[in-house]
Parts: sequence; C-alpha cells; structure tokens
Amino acid sequence: MNKRCKQLLIAAGLGLVSATSQAVELLDKVVAVVNQDVVLESQLSGLVNQVRHSARAAGQSLPEEQQLRKQALERLILESLQLQLADRLGLRITDTQLEQAINNIARSEGKTPEQLRAGVAAEGLTYRQFREQVRNEILLSELARNQVRRRINISDQEVKQVVQMIKEQGQSNSRYRVGNILLPLPGNPSSEQLRQASGLAEQLIAQLKQGADFRQLAIAHSAGPKALEGGDWGMMGINEMPSLFSEAVKNHGKGDIIGPIRSGAGLHILTIFDMEGGTTQTIQAVEVKARHILIKPSIIMSEEKAQSMLAGFARSIQAGEVRMAELAEQFSEDPGSAINGGDLGWAAPEMYVSSFRDTVNQLNVGQLSEPFRSEHGWHLVLLEDRRVMDATEQATEQRAYQLIFNRRFTEEVQTWLDELRDEAYIRIVDTNLSNGAL
Repeated sequence: MNKRCKQLLIAAGLGLVSATSQAVELLDKVVAVVNQDVVLESQLSGLVNQVRHSARAAGQSLPEEQQLRKQALERLILESLQLQLADRLGLRITDTQLEQAINNIARSEGKTPEQLRAGVAAEGLTYRQFREQVRNEILLSELARNQVRRRINISDQEVKQVVQMIKEQGQSNSRYRVGNILLPLPGNPSSEQLRQASGLAEQLIAQLKQGADFRQLAIAHSAGPKALEGGDWGMMGINEMPSLFSEAVKNHGKGDIIGPIRSGAGLHILTIFDMEGGTTQTIQAVEVKARHILIKPSIIMSEEKAQSMLAGFARSIQAGEVRMAELAEQFSEDPGSAINGGDLGWAAPEMYVSSFRDTVNQLNVGQLSEPFRSEHGWHLVLLEDRRVMDATEQATEQRAYQLIFNRRFTEEVQTWLDELRDEAYIRIVDTNLSNGAL
C-alpha cells in the first residue's frame, strides 16, 4: 500500500476525511494508528485466521473472539513499531536474502520449494503473504539484534562463574517445554496496580488448578512475546532459558503450575508442558575453515553488478585461471580477511551471520559457493576444511558466554519492546478493541 493511500486511511479512521476517503475505509477499515502507520482490518483478520488455523491443527481451544483480536492487534502494533524503526535506520532485506531464507526453511523441513509452497496454501496463506511474513521476521530479528546487543555487557567474572557451574553440574541435556503467562506491570507500580495484577494472577491459577487450558488463558491474558502461541516457549535446556524460568522449574514436574513470580516486566505464571532427557552429554563442536570474498553494494556498485562480479570470479577460480586468495587480496572489502587472501581461519559456523552460517554448513569440503547475500554484502565462499572436536573442555567458556548472552538477550528484548511501545503514539480506532489489554 503506498504512502498516500495509508494517509487517507489514517484520516478515515479518525473521522477527518471526505466521503471519498470514507469509501476507502469501507474497503479496508483502520483499526489502529501507530505513529506514522496504521493497522488495517485485513491485517488483523488475517492474523486471527492464522491463529485459528494453527489452533485447529493442534486441537487447541481459543479464548473469546474479542480477547483473541486484542492479542492479535497488540502483536501487529509491536510489529509496526519495529518495522517503522527498521525503515528509519535503513535496514532492508533484499529479495535474494529472502529467497535464500525460504530455501533454507524448505531444507530444514525436508521439503522442496514446491512442497513448501503447497503447505503454505494449505494453511490459508498466499505465497506472497508468506514471503512478506518471512521477510518481516528476518528484518525484525536483525533489528532486535542491532538494537539489543549493545545493551548487554558480560564480565569475565560472570563467564567464570557459569563455567564453574557447568563443570560442577555436568553438561546436562535435560530440556523443558515451558509455558508462560505474563501479567504486565509498569516499572514502579502503584499498590492498586499490584493488587489488580495479583488478583488476576490468583484467579488464573485457581482456574488452572481446576483444569483450565493454560494455552487458552495465555492467549487471552498474557502480555508476553509468545502470547499468541499460547505462552509456549518451546523446548529449552535448563541453561538456555531465561534465568527466571530456570530457577522456577527446578524441582518441578510436568503439568505443575508455578507462580506468580515477580519480575521487572510483571507477574509470571509458569507451567511445564513437557520435559525430556536428564543425562550428561559430551559436546562435539563442528568447526569450519573458510575463505571468502566480500563485495559491498553502493551507489557505484549495484546489487546486480556485485553479484555478477562474484559469479565471474567463481568461473575463473573453477577454471583454474586464478587463485581465490589472489582475488580476495585484490577485491575483497572485508579488511580483516582480505590481507590474508580471504582466509577466515577455523571457526564455529554459529559465529557467522545466519546466511553465511547456512551457506558454509551446506558446502562440501573443497566446494565453492554461488554468490550469496548477507547483511554485509555479497559473498563468495570456499569451504577448505571441516573438523569435529570433542569440545567438552575447549568450548565450555564459549558456551558459558553464549548462555549468559542468550538469557540477557531474551530479557532485554522484552524491555526494549516495552520502551518502544511506551514512547509511541498509539490510537485504537476500533472502539471494541480500545479497552482492557490495550
């Protein structure tokens, strides 16, 4: 939808336009104004229908229509705020990056692109809608990483403490599927706000203990990031989940109701949907030795020219006309590796950005990739070697750092989103959605 059309729809939603604009509103009504953007009825209905489809497939009951629409609208408002910020920062996901991501989704599900497309249609989505959803998911992930990682500081002492904990407790593969209902509270809640939240928590816990569906109550009441998924955070290791969860699930079993637990975000009610494992394991780390050439698009160097340039390099390398190291030294725009002929040394694939990681993971030793796009630019990568190491000792410190980072990241993302929402201008135009959770 172009900017002019959206401006008309904003005005229509606020009742400030002529009969012509009101006709536009009839085609697709505005339900909320979010800074310079709007949320449309078609977007809201589409998300609600997706949730309904997923619920039917899982045999999951849903809350009342109005509660479901409120939760869906809250999700769309947060997405709009993030997409507007990404636009202001100039973040973009190219069509090439998008196609790479969709191909990776298909591979991870063991499907061909055609099978993936058929599955999308079976879920009631057009392929165009699916592409835009994937594009937005990648964009929001990159935005969160860019905005939140700078907030996280991890000291050497913290890493040492976690390393010691891992050594004492062993590398346990116990995993928990945790459910979370978050009842939000402001940073400095009043006694009345605390009383209301605590009262609601007691009511929900009483319903859960009488057999109420946790996921249904989460969809209806939770302000957490997984609300529309029924509060389900999926399977996580005890050291991978947020520290609030890991402390809470200790000494609890499947089906237990835990809480309410206070955090900076509000009151949490937790449950354990499922659990598995419980033995110690030896971690084996895969490392790759890769060499690459990076070309960054610019005003002078177009996307197409950068891709074509690397494709030409690949043909010359494969024909034996030139060594990749020579081309990297001359042309690569990665200063750290160009001086070494593009040599990246030994590294775990997880250390690279997602598109680079996925590419090296799919290559055979000695294989040269096709040109591919990451957020840094266009790459040509040669996988020179791969090794598997017994990393029980070697990777403990790196794993400890990653565990701390993952926990902090999850917590900081929620704080960042709360701040983003608090600073925004949001007006709910649909009066049926203007009360309660919003």
